[in-house]
Amino acid sequence: MHILLVADGRSPITLRWLDNLRELGLTFSLVSTFPCPPPPDAAHFAVLPVAFSGLTGGQAVSSAGAGGGKAATSARRRWVAGLRRILLPLRYRLAPLSLPRSARRYRQAVQAIQPDVVHALRIPFEGILALATPQDLPLAVSIWGNDLTLHAPATPQMSRWTRAVLQRADGLHADAARDLRLARAWGFAQERPSLLIPTSGGIDLQRMQKGLQPLPGELEARIPPHQWMVINPRGVRAYTCTAAFFQSIPLVLQHHPHTVFVCPAMQGEQEAEKWKRRLNLDERVVLLPPLPQTQLWGLFARSAVSVSVTTHDGTPNTLLEAMACGSFPIAGDLESLREWITPGVNGLLVEGHKADSIAAAVVQALSSSQLLQQAAEINRGLIAGRAEVQQMRLRLKEFYDRVVQRVKA
Repeated sequence: MHILLVADGRSPITLRWLDNLRELGLTFSLVSTFPCPPPPDAAHFAVLPVAFSGLTGGQAVSSAGAGGGKAATSARRRWVAGLRRILLPLRYRLAPLSLPRSARRYRQAVQAIQPDVVHALRIPFEGILALATPQDLPLAVSIWGNDLTLHAPATPQMSRWTRAVLQRADGLHADAARDLRLARAWGFAQERPSLLIPTSGGIDLQRMQKGLQPLPGELEARIPPHQWMVINPRGVRAYTCTAAFFQSIPLVLQHHPHTVFVCPAMQGEQEAEKWKRRLNLDERVVLLPPLPQTQLWGLFARSAVSVSVTTHDGTPNTLLEAMACGSFPIAGDLESLREWITPGVNGLLVEGHKADSIAAAVVQALSSSQLLQQAAEINRGLIAGRAEVQQMRLRLKEFYDRVVQRVKA
């Protein structure tokens, strides 16, 4: 079976999905909506920017390797990140200008590749691009945690696109049962194949256990030796409760002064830097650059608590990874997260925009070694039973088979 993945080729989720296809022995091709290096073993590869995604990605990278201009590309990405809240609404409105040309090029790519299944890894804007897939070719679509709760209702055009994608999809993958329920209200037919597994395809527990790596010396030197470590792994996004998180830190330190807060992917982020200065958080808050997966796992294993508070979410991979590594999860009180967390048993759910709610949860966790130990044991069992990658890959292969069979029937 030949799978054509339509996805952001830079994304760690996409890279892990490609690993799943390799392990299943499937042929795959990639149409990336952002410039990125080609997967070395892809049958076909193309970069097809949509909705002005080329603004953040620099130039397309050829199969011969990357060229110069890395500093300019990095500066452009920082500039775009700083305008994140402005650019997202603009993309909703400007995307129609780019879609006709992108759709023509996409149809040409599909004709050249001749896959058995097209799989768009999220609705905006990969699934919207995949609407140009020929009707006789099976189309699977993945939903990410904010596709239906944040993006779909953002504008009338986004609502129409979302409904069109879900009505066209021959199969649907989601990481939360909530999203499968919502998708049916948006037009996905009840009788069509669906799949409920983590966004990345599963958690590779064996790889995590063997692959934990320490931080490089220069980053480790920035983390003072404290009794407790708390990690916020989500970075700064339009739907993260960044201000409330930072405002909660002084409240936690009143009860547990020997605590350090580490924040991967927040170094250089204006909002994070601003709150650290405003609250005089000194060395007890360490803003780190984006980290390789293995180093992030190492931080999870060292962190007593992982704080991942958002207003929109499905089942974040960082949540599952923190749980697998024994870090106590604190997250926003969202329906999708209640599928994994029972408050007071294996984690805590909080009111996202309230600093005192976040602080109270962190203090409660750090004050009870019994709660931390209990949650760690429960969560490792949950991940092994509901998210382990080998089991998820078997379900993924069955899903692709059902999607193909549905179209052929």
